[in-house]
Amino acid sequence: MFLQTQIWAFLLLQADAAVGWNIPQLWNQMGLLAKAVVVILFIMSAGSIGVMIDRLLAFSAARKQSRAFAPAVAGALREGKLDEAIKIADRYKKSHLAKVVVAGLQEFRAHQISSEIPGEEIEASKRALERAEAIVHAELKRGVSSLATIGSTAPFVGLFGTVVGIINAFKSMANEKSTGIGAVAGGISEALVTTAVGLFVAIPAVWMFNYFTNKVESFDVEMGNSSSELIDYFLKRSQHVAK
Repeated sequence: MFLQTQIWAFLLLQADAAVGWNIPQLWNQMGLLAKAVVVILFIMSAGSIGVMIDRLLAFSAARKQSRAFAPAVAGALREGKLDEAIKIADRYKKSHLAKVVVAGLQEFRAHQISSEIPGEEIEASKRALERAEAIVHAELKRGVSSLATIGSTAPFVGLFGTVVGIINAFKSMANEKSTGIGAVAGGISEALVTTAVGLFVAIPAVWMFNYFTNKVESFDVEMGNSSSELIDYFLKRSQHVAK
């Protein structure tokens, strides 16, 4: 198979003078269906790049603000200043930790202020933290699944263009009643271009999908740890007040 590929590459290089390998010339030689495939692939590529930039900026901001938020809110909680801790969390709108912690703090404070709210304050705070974690998790994953879709479908879109190019190559051979490489070089080059573009779109999308998935999982662990620590804090505070 490898030897056959080398032979085809050599023959195509020999036909380079007739076919040409610059992009404008290749584009002009491509059929309508092959051009449509390339356009679709570039649209998919633009969409994946948009998702990548958006998630990179969001994750970077979440990480940066969470690093500043964690010590600030920990200091306020050590001093027993729930209102101050909530105000600190409100200042870090892009922090995934702040979004979760503020939900638990607000629920706990609401139970302390009003005795008319039904339910036990610790359990209610725990449920609030779980809801906030689920919401933030969905926000962090926004658009990431589209990278998986693009990464899995782009090679098949490129393969469709490959099939079209091969069909055109055999049509050219039949029309010219010739079996030389010059008769099929245009169709073969068209097939290879669509294949290459499909892989060019798919590979970065798959890489970044795996990267973002790992990032979201690490954020989930951080949010889970913060929620657990906050529940422990609520328990200690409730026990202290009861005494």
